[in-house]
Amino acid sequence: MKNILITGAAGFIGSSLAERLSQNKEYSLVLVDNFLTGKEQFIVKKDNTQFIKADVNQYEDIAPLMSANRFDYVFHYAAVVGVQRTLQNPVMVLHDIEGLKNILSLAKNTGVERVFFSSSSEVYGEPVEIPQNESTTPLNARLPYAIVKNLGEAFLRSYQQEYGLNYTIFRFFNTYGARQSPDFVMSKFIQKAKKNEDITVYGDGSQTRTFCYVEDNLDATVRTLEENLFVNDVVNIGSDIEISILDLAKLIIEITGSESKIVHLPPLKEGDMSRRKPDVTNMKKLLQHDFTPIEEGIRKVIEAQNAQ
Repeated sequence: MKNILITGAAGFIGSSLAERLSQNKEYSLVLVDNFLTGKEQFIVKKDNTQFIKADVNQYEDIAPLMSANRFDYVFHYAAVVGVQRTLQNPVMVLHDIEGLKNILSLAKNTGVERVFFSSSSEVYGEPVEIPQNESTTPLNARLPYAIVKNLGEAFLRSYQQEYGLNYTIFRFFNTYGARQSPDFVMSKFIQKAKKNEDITVYGDGSQTRTFCYVEDNLDATVRTLEENLFVNDVVNIGSDIEISILDLAKLIIEITGSESKIVHLPPLKEGDMSRRKPDVTNMKKLLQHDFTPIEEGIRKVIEAQNAQ
């Protein structure tokens, strides 16, 4: 039996990961969240899962839990997320540094084998090279959220070097799915389209993104755990199929048969990078199948939402 801690387990990706891992009865999962952005209905309730409401940024919350359970693996996914939320609450974002320090200091003292960290494509900032490679692309972002993720990566490397604590860093590129918060572009556009409401696009909408369906994310990250891959390494988790934000809005309107109109707003002052595309060489090694086409992924999201 392997004991696994998932922080941020009431969030979109954290709860999806918990759902996937709970299917393996060789895993005993402890799920932690403080419900800042997570939702109680996303908590996985299985025979091999236990939920504890706790804030990883508070040492007195997380220390007794980690000391008592002696985890083999930790997925540290707890974080303040969402472009607008992180721009509006920069100090709250910086508090996540305390959670990183708590998790790592406790992990190295309680025998954790490996810590998996949810970093972000945001660490790359404005594109210097395309595709954005884990090893060669400079990390030049200046936003607090990206800085905290970059700092988290530095903490992991430092703890490995000094204490031998193993890690894997996942740099997520726009993962989407049915549980995603409406703060994010994909889910926001889908919700607006379903209601026939105006879809707002910043600037001319020519900025491009790649979108990774959540099941592809899970296939890759769980294989990293189960086959002991990318130990003390970084891997981009995303697709390499680019689409402009304007074309994404048009595609969602078409798929949903919506009467929504696209309304252009002034460009954001910060945080809206012109282009983002990962080097997915490592991701493809993990995935071992084709990426879920964006049209198929959008339809799956709509079907899942309608079934809720």
